[in-house]
Amino acid sequence: MRHSIYYIFLLVLVVISCNKKDSVKDLNNISPRAKKIPEKLTIHNDTRIDNYYWMRLSDEQKKAENSDSQTKDVLQYLNQENEYLKNEMAHTEDLQKKLYDEIVGRIKKDDQSVPVKDNGYLYYLRYEKGEDYALYCRKSIMDEGKEQVILNGPKLAKGISYFGIGNRTVSPNNKLLAYGVDTVSRRKYSIYFKNLETDKLLPDVLKNTSGGATWANDNKTVFYTTKDSVTLRTYRIYKHVLGTNQSEDELVFEEKDDTFSCGVYKTKSKKYLMIYSSQTLSSEIRYLDANNPVGDWKVIQPREKDLLYSVDHFENSFFIRTNYKAKNFRLVKTPISKTGKKNWVDVIPHRKDVLLESFDLFKNYLVISERINGLSALRVKKWVGGEHYIEFNDPAYLASSTSNLDFNTNVLRYRYSSLTTPSSIYEYNMETEEQVLLKQQEVIDNNFEPANYISERLFATADDGTKIPISLVYKKGIAKNSKTPLLLYAYGSYGNSIEPTFSSTRLSLLDRGFVYAIAHIRGGQEMGRQWYEDGKLLKKKNTFTDFINVGDFLIDEGFTSSDHLYAYGGSAGGLLMGAVLNMKPELWNGVVAAVPFVDVVSTMLDETIPLTTFEFDEWGNPKNKEYYDYMKSYSPYDNVEAKNYPNILITTGYWDSQVQYWEPAKWIAKLRELKTDDNKLLMDCNMETGHGGASGRFERYKRTALTYAFLFDLENIKE
Repeated sequence: MRHSIYYIFLLVLVVISCNKKDSVKDLNNISPRAKKIPEKLTIHNDTRIDNYYWMRLSDEQKKAENSDSQTKDVLQYLNQENEYLKNEMAHTEDLQKKLYDEIVGRIKKDDQSVPVKDNGYLYYLRYEKGEDYALYCRKSIMDEGKEQVILNGPKLAKGISYFGIGNRTVSPNNKLLAYGVDTVSRRKYSIYFKNLETDKLLPDVLKNTSGGATWANDNKTVFYTTKDSVTLRTYRIYKHVLGTNQSEDELVFEEKDDTFSCGVYKTKSKKYLMIYSSQTLSSEIRYLDANNPVGDWKVIQPREKDLLYSVDHFENSFFIRTNYKAKNFRLVKTPISKTGKKNWVDVIPHRKDVLLESFDLFKNYLVISERINGLSALRVKKWVGGEHYIEFNDPAYLASSTSNLDFNTNVLRYRYSSLTTPSSIYEYNMETEEQVLLKQQEVIDNNFEPANYISERLFATADDGTKIPISLVYKKGIAKNSKTPLLLYAYGSYGNSIEPTFSSTRLSLLDRGFVYAIAHIRGGQEMGRQWYEDGKLLKKKNTFTDFINVGDFLIDEGFTSSDHLYAYGGSAGGLLMGAVLNMKPELWNGVVAAVPFVDVVSTMLDETIPLTTFEFDEWGNPKNKEYYDYMKSYSPYDNVEAKNYPNILITTGYWDSQVQYWEPAKWIAKLRELKTDDNKLLMDCNMETGHGGASGRFERYKRTALTYAFLFDLENIKE
């Protein structure tokens, strides 16, 4: 009897001890609670109270780190969120490592790109095993010379937490290289110059640039763009002569309209330099003879509202893609001596059902990239003679012209990919219609076979009767029913079409039974220019309801159920995630919002924030009450309510220049304050990166592994 009492006593002690441990664990991982400092934001006789407005820091404060109490408070809160994430996901650490190793394991470590011929050289990049960054190389065509490493990425990036290389341009005489470097992740580059004969850097350094230099044909003059120090808008173009100090550079163009940004490039013929100035609904282009860098720039067509155009040069004409009298764009040409729109003559007329996306000029051919019924198409047209389309067989795919720098050839190089076909580079003989596969992305996985996966293209019906395209892929043989997990992705802004392309990373989802779907919602341009216009400004909510309609459709069609439906979107797609979370939270079991643009009203009211001023035509200007009221009605941060939300993972970067870190930080703080459920709410703030995440080739996949582990954990997938 004493023994029984003794064992019972021991059991009680064990239980109490376990409960204490659990209690300590719970206390150590209480979800962060940000302090509240009410800020009144009033406009149009309407006042919003923002309790987390204090989280915003200037670049100077961020660089100073712990110099003031506000910076300390922000850093403390972000670090608390990161620590909370780490603790909440600690039980998935082995899974995250397995996923990371699995994803990275599929990538060929000693890979090389297909060489591109330019001005007597073959240019390519290659990776060596164990390296995160590329070697940028070239070989001479004439003497089949040995490889020359013109930029050593691993060496340049050594010891730097973030390292991004911008544009790389070689002088016309092939002797000098200009390249941009960003070590902060704010997309502010310094341009360096390298003598490719001596392998030595020149003393010239151009700071605060957009990352690229465009050479005049004299081999000593370059044109480059600088950024506003606060808004990061590219607004000035300077001329630099090698051997002089940047302070002596001549300002050749300044874009004074803060709704426009500008840049500079060279035509394919290399005969003209072009300065473009553009915003969502308008553009203006100037040209200069590349042989005369001290000459005067001339305007091709003065800017007009709702008039967009882009320009290239061939023989005695400028070829212009424009929406002038053509919603879906047309291709025109005009004599160099008479460039105004009244002189434009059709080369490819406007078509109501075909979007003209881009064009490539060759000596004997014109290649037009089009979009027909949501799918990309390549149309090959002889200058004299017939035309044809290149045929593709997948239900959903991307085919795009790429790296065609040579006029005098009958060979077109294009890229092809589908949801089941790895990225492939082809050379297509436009005369014989024969093609050669130059390279296909190698997937290092003995179990991977494209035939083991199925791709489909479906259409959901929106609230207003519009048919919304859906591209989806899954592994052959999986059961499609109410218990099947499905990840639905979309973007839906800026007219960006989301392409149904292959991802070796995605195999980690598909092989574990997930269906992956892309909703080609309005706000993109998949179905033509009107598709974009029906998903912006005062029609922006179509983007959100389209996405919800697609989710409902996939459930109704038996692909999944709300208990196993997940949503993912980033940047403006993160706005989409925030909106649908507020509009229909019960539809999703989990949502991943990457670098999400969620504080729409406050950001668009603040013209010191990067991107604000030249995005008024995308979202509207909230200083106009009509736009203020509309965007306030959907702005994710402003519409967080006391109700149940699904499981949510948010990702951001402290140095993000596109969507400032404080938007997701404020959003998660408000969600924590108001939500009424016990579902997961986590945020990963990378303190060393910006909008695009980590710069290394492999480092970025750690966040992918975290994202997948978050989804798998909700599905109780352990391996």
